[in-house]
Amino acid sequence: MEFVLEILKAVAYGVIEGITEWLPISSTGHMILAEQVLKFQLSDAFMEMFRVVIQLGAILAVVVLYFQKLWPFCVDNGRDSGVARHVRWPVMRLWFKIIAACLPAAVLGILLDDWMDAHLYNSVVVALMLIVYGVAFILIERRPRPPKTTKLSRITYKDALTIGGWQVLSLIPGTSRSGATILGGMLCGLSRPVASQFTFFLAIPVMAGASLLKLVKFFTDGNTISGSEAVILLVGCVVAFLVSIVAIRFLMNYVKTHSFTVFGWYRIVLGVVVLGVWVVQLSMGGAPAPAA
Repeated sequence: MEFVLEILKAVAYGVIEGITEWLPISSTGHMILAEQVLKFQLSDAFMEMFRVVIQLGAILAVVVLYFQKLWPFCVDNGRDSGVARHVRWPVMRLWFKIIAACLPAAVLGILLDDWMDAHLYNSVVVALMLIVYGVAFILIERRPRPPKTTKLSRITYKDALTIGGWQVLSLIPGTSRSGATILGGMLCGLSRPVASQFTFFLAIPVMAGASLLKLVKFFTDGNTISGSEAVILLVGCVVAFLVSIVAIRFLMNYVKTHSFTVFGWYRIVLGVVVLGVWVVQLSMGGAPAPAA
């Protein structure tokens, strides 16, 4: 019975990950609230790894949904010769821009991963970032500018590097990787659909790399995964994949005719709730003080 309950918790976490990873509302903020209710009877080391590796299911959804836009190889492009004949160069150039945008966050993420977990993964930081970026979304949407870039192929390397800089900010818990990069894209003149799609594609190398890093650290620290833990991790990933399919399709349809203002207000409310939970825990002696 206890194992069944753990599986149900993994399902719940998968649903949260699948929704919040793609909508600009911070998966970390929701995970903090979920952890107040859905407490696994598992080690802290496993849970730290689980929260990150479950993202593999989410990024697989992007690969499946956008495979034709992301696969850079073909039988014959009809123009080049030799090996070059089998490359879809517009897609390859898109990948070069994705990689360029990922480099700043990848380097800093590797260098600061442990420090971030130790000093910034707390309710106060998450709540503040939820509120700050919620306000940012509202302010930007109140003064909309006609987009200059309405196609992925029109994204420049300057745009990609600028969005990559915004992605660095998402290393702070509560910022939301998708939220930061969508904001950065819109400020660069990308339309909402293009900014959202580019954000999805950036997630593939970033989240795959983060998951690999967590797995390597997990095992090099001498930890092992039991059979039941492997099942729990697999369930979380599968559910995250299925829910991500729905969430991505929803967001892409939504932004064609709506702004991100509602997500801004949602972030503010969620930030206040997270801060309120922390205050209640602190008054009861159950919450740690914010990290210095």
